[in-house]
Amino acid sequence: MDINEKEMMNTDKDEKKLVDRICGGDMTSFQELVERYKKKVYYLANDIVGDHHDAEDISQEVFIKVFRFIKKFRKEAKLSSWIYQITVNTSIDVKRKKTKKTHVFMEESQMERIHQASSLTGNSINNPEHRTETNMLQNRVEHLLDKVSPKERSVFVMRYYNEFKTTEIAETLNLSTNTIKSLLFRAKKKLRKELSIDQGNRQTRMGGV
Repeated sequence: MDINEKEMMNTDKDEKKLVDRICGGDMTSFQELVERYKKKVYYLANDIVGDHHDAEDISQEVFIKVFRFIKKFRKEAKLSSWIYQITVNTSIDVKRKKTKKTHVFMEESQMERIHQASSLTGNSINNPEHRTETNMLQNRVEHLLDKVSPKERSVFVMRYYNEFKTTEIAETLNLSTNTIKSLLFRAKKKLRKELSIDQGNRQTRMGGV
């Protein structure tokens, strides 16, 4: 057993004790759980719904659900996967209720640039040019992702924005890895299709000038 496996086992044991204390009515332990996961829950929700205020509301709802249903949590499962599953499902519900659609497109190569831009640190993130380019890319990808289904968007942002492994996404969503790969493939196929439509429209407009 390597060091990483030992650390994971210790984390799982620690979280199971945390769950036991919360089930016993220890509110301090529940607050500890919130502190551990609030940033990850918020960022994941924000990536799925694409709205800061919705993401804040979803985060609150997620932890309300965690508190309400933690006694039903299966202790052989991973606590993080359960919390992320609640986050994804809640975010998808909110996303489906939103009807506003904006049609802005981006080139496929910019998906990777968005992923890289989101991980910029230090001087790069403080550079006005980098910051402006990052904001532009983020805005374009957000609009383009409105063209895929909520579940496809969820899997896409978990994989490329939040750096979940395919197996982690599968565990979180209770789906097979093949299903996750299929959802990712379909999402990228739709993005490419919308890109080709957008390029065709731009060429038509330029030809008519």
